[in-house]
Amino acid sequence: MLSAATIAGKAAAARLAHPTPSTQAFGFATSPYLQHLTPESVCVIFITAANAYSWVEFGEKGADVRQAHQENDGLVEAYIRLNKIPLTGLKPGTTYRYRACSKPITLFEPYNLEYGEQVNTSWFSFKTPVADADTVSCLILNDIHDSPEAFGKLFGWVKDRPFDFVALNGDTFNYQVDEQQLIDHLFLPCTRLFASERPFVMVRGNHETRGKFRREFKEYFNFPADRYHFSFKQGPVYWVILDTGEDKPDDHPVYAGIVDFDAVRERQAKWLAEIVETDDYQQAAYRVVLMHIPPFHHNDWHGPLHCQRLFNPIFNDNNVDLVISGHTHRYGVHPPDANHHYPIIIGGGSREGSRTIIHLSATNDRLQLDMIRDDGTVVGNYTIEV
Repeated sequence: MLSAATIAGKAAAARLAHPTPSTQAFGFATSPYLQHLTPESVCVIFITAANAYSWVEFGEKGADVRQAHQENDGLVEAYIRLNKIPLTGLKPGTTYRYRACSKPITLFEPYNLEYGEQVNTSWFSFKTPVADADTVSCLILNDIHDSPEAFGKLFGWVKDRPFDFVALNGDTFNYQVDEQQLIDHLFLPCTRLFASERPFVMVRGNHETRGKFRREFKEYFNFPADRYHFSFKQGPVYWVILDTGEDKPDDHPVYAGIVDFDAVRERQAKWLAEIVETDDYQQAAYRVVLMHIPPFHHNDWHGPLHCQRLFNPIFNDNNVDLVISGHTHRYGVHPPDANHHYPIIIGGGSREGSRTIIHLSATNDRLQLDMIRDDGTVVGNYTIEV
């Protein structure tokens, strides 16, 4: 998880990028959403309508309420809109309630600071995972492509299924325009459905690398070590998240000479070679990879082939149990074969009738995956038994 100082520093950058709107009434532009929930910590993110001082009140049921805010070098971050507040020192397997609180800063002079009226969100709750839990479940979506209504339609088919987190496996957007696009097409629909009480994992797809707002995109999430690629152990599964970059060569004219995704993939291959040697990876009951562009069953463009060349030998040699991808807009279940010694599950496309949602659940003895189309039809499944 990012340190408080790093989070505060990024928030300061966000303050410069997103000045206070002068005509919008004060309040919350988003409900809080959870990122990187661990047995002992979580990051609560929310956006206010104007520059303000904001904090989070939280605690166990029946216990005293604690307060958390962002601090950097002794200064509490204030006069900002994008808030990324870490809650630390939590107990594993414990339910907490929390709310976001904020006061607009109406006057900010060297020796004279004035606040407006305080506002609070509703109370929400979350439960920290247990470090050595014997079960885990999640939902996986891909290729939403700026269709916020798709979240509700897809979630309607899994509303009775348990899940600990949601993975957005790339191309949630067509390209990055501005903050309001993120609010309208991701944060609002997801907080209405789940994201204020259960976290989501943002996997960068090739369309998240496009548009004038692509460099600010990362500010709105909490990535371990501040990287799009990372790994974590939850339940009996060791999860590996890869950033597959763009699908065309770096020197393609559409990139105008300002991308270097080959280097991104090459760095990840070196990192992955180290990860697979760790005890957590090797001792996990299952090893699941989430990557937007699949290593096989794609269009043979440069990006997919580069992923195949770099990652597939590591997967084959280190007992990867499952790779889950998107990108092709053609859902399918591809069993192990001579090229890839692991199954590859590819989610559906962006159009109605081709969208899918995947439910994955795992115990120490069995991993079960179901892929459900947006009409409720189960269009794929896979089972691994230990």
